[in-house]
Amino acid sequence: MKNDLPPESALQPDAPFYQPAGDEIAIFEQAWRNHLPLLIKGPTGCGKTRFVAHMAARLGLPLYTVACHDDLTAADLVGRHLIGDGETVWCDGPLTRAVREGGICYLDEVVEARKDTTVVLHPLADDRRLLPIDRTGELLQAPPSFMLVVSYNPGYQNLLKGMKPSTRQRFVSLRFDFPTSVREEAILRGETGCDADLARRLVNIAGALRALKDHDLEEAASTRLLIYAALLIKAGMDPVAACRAAVVESLTDDTEIVDALMEVVSATFGR
Repeated sequence: MKNDLPPESALQPDAPFYQPAGDEIAIFEQAWRNHLPLLIKGPTGCGKTRFVAHMAARLGLPLYTVACHDDLTAADLVGRHLIGDGETVWCDGPLTRAVREGGICYLDEVVEARKDTTVVLHPLADDRRLLPIDRTGELLQAPPSFMLVVSYNPGYQNLLKGMKPSTRQRFVSLRFDFPTSVREEAILRGETGCDADLARRLVNIAGALRALKDHDLEEAASTRLLIYAALLIKAGMDPVAACRAAVVESLTDDTEIVDALMEVVSATFGR
C-alpha cells in the first residue's frame, strides 16, 4: 500500500507560508506515509491550523477542516440523510468525504466535541483505518493517502473536556508553542511583508503581554493577532490604534487591563 503514495519529489513547493520550528514537517510527512493519525496540541493562535493547511498543500491533498464544538454530532462528521426534490438522499459529512477522496480530515479543538462523537474516530485511528456508516450500511476502508489530524489547546482542558486515554493513545503527537522571537519575526515578515523593525516591535509587545498570562489575562497574545496588527499597520492605520483593535481588545473586556496593556503598546511605539 505504501507504494501508492507520492514520492518525496512529488511534494508541492507552493504551499501556504509556514515557518518551521523544528522537525514537525518531517514528523507529519512520516506519519502520513506510514498511515498514522496525528494529534497537535498547543495554545490558541500558535500556528496549528496553518501548519495543517501547509502540509495538505505540500502533499497535494484535499483538506477538510471541522471546528469542533459542544453540539457536534457523529452525523455532522459522517453524514446524514436529507430531503430534497421529494426524495431522501444521503449527504456525506467532511470525515466521510476525506476518506472517500483520500485527503486529510482535520478536527480543530477536538476536545470540544462530545465524547460520544469522537468514538467514531477510533476505527479510523488504529490499524483498521475503517469508517463504518451505520445509516447506509457502508464500511469504508481509508485509502493510503487519507490522514486523520486532530488538535486541541491543553490550557482549556478540565475534567469534563479532556481527551480520553483510549483516544489519545491512537495518535502520534506533536506539541506546539509560541515561536521564539526570531522565528515569530520571520513569520510576521513572511505573512504580511512588513519590515523588520515593525516585526520586532510587535513581537516585543507580544512578549510583554504573554508575561501577564495567568495573572491579568486568561489567554496569551497569539501570533495570529500580531499578524492582524501588522496587516492593519501596513494598510496605513496608526500603529497604536492597530494594536488596540487587533491585539489588546481581543484579549480582554476589562477596561483597566486594556489601559495597562495600552501602556505597553504606547511605550513600544514611542508615545
